[in-house]
Parts: sequence; structure tokens; C-alpha cells
Amino acid sequence: MSTPAAYTCSKTFNGFPCTHRQWRHPGHCRFVHGYSRSFRFWFQAKSLDQHGFVVDFSSLKPLQQRLAEQFDHTFLANADDPLLASWQSLHEQGALDLRVMTNVGMEASAELVWGWANELLQGREGGRSCCFRVEARENEKNAACFTAIPAWFSGAAAGEVGDGYPDDAWPELPYRETSYDEPVDAYGDSGEQQADGLGLWEAP
Repeated sequence: MSTPAAYTCSKTFNGFPCTHRQWRHPGHCRFVHGYSRSFRFWFQAKSLDQHGFVVDFSSLKPLQQRLAEQFDHTFLANADDPLLASWQSLHEQGALDLRVMTNVGMEASAELVWGWANELLQGREGGRSCCFRVEARENEKNAACFTAIPAWFSGAAAGEVGDGYPDDAWPELPYRETSYDEPVDAYGDSGEQQADGLGLWEAP
């Protein structure tokens, strides 16, 4: 059975320097360290818009702004970090700009921003397009991906991914896949990240 036709495109946002630590990790990943993160989003649609686009990249500025608010010169901490009170104190003193997340790792970050992208697209054009994959990259060697078709997508049927995968590569939806290559942060439990504003902590 052939894969149903779909148009795809991708957009990369980069230049988000931030720090984090995986406090459970027995090795050096438990120490505070940082990267300039980048995010690549893959979009798909069964039909193009009036301009001939899958997604008008100029309309993604709210997504870019949300990425900047979360990852640009920020300090990312897990909600269960035993030093969280110390990080909050340093935030209040102006020494760092804290964001508290369920999981600061690249796998979970990819899932988080996948949700943001689809939150932006869901209300547009009757769900004509969606984001089906995100790559979160920490450097030229290491990246993590999250792949899923949102349940609301009008083309959401098995195999309708349009990126060259055969039908049998995509089980009955909803489908989630997390993959990574050479992760620096070996603590790879992506957890159940929600796309409803998780990751932003503000001092009282």
C-alpha cells in the first residue's frame, strides 16, 4: 500500500544559549553546563495554502518568541531538583533567569516545543497543517527528536506523514517516538511533558 501524498517543509530556529543539569546522572551531566540550542520543526499538509505554502514561515513568529522566552539566556531546572530552592533564590537575586521544567533534557524539550507548534497551528485553516516532528539540538554532534501526529490533524491517519516512511512504520494514532544520537545527557527519560505552558517559573 502506497503512502498517501502529503507536502512537507521544515523550519529551523537557532541561537538559544541556556544552561541546565541532569541532577540524577552519576557522571558529569549532573553539573551545570550549557549549549546554544536549536530546534528544527517539520510540518505537513495534504494541500497547500493560497500562497503555495505548507506553513507560512512568517506566521511562526509567536513560536519563535516562545522559544526565546524559554531558552534564550535562561537556566533550566527540573521541578524535582533538590537544589531548586537555591536556583530560585539566585533567580530572585538576579543571578540567573530560571525556568522550571518536568525534564530539562533534549528529548523532553523536543516534545514540549512540538506541542507549542501544534497549539499554534491547530486553530488555523481547519487544521490543514501540523507539526509532525521536532529535532532539538544541543551541538553539532548531539540531537534528540520527538515524532507524533496530533489527534486533531485533518489528515491524521496511519501512514499520512509524507516524509518517505512506509505505511507500516506508523501504528494507529496517537503515536509517539523519541530518538536521539550520542546524547550528552544520558538520563534520557523524557517523561510526560505537557504543552500547556510547562517550563516557565516566575518569582513571586
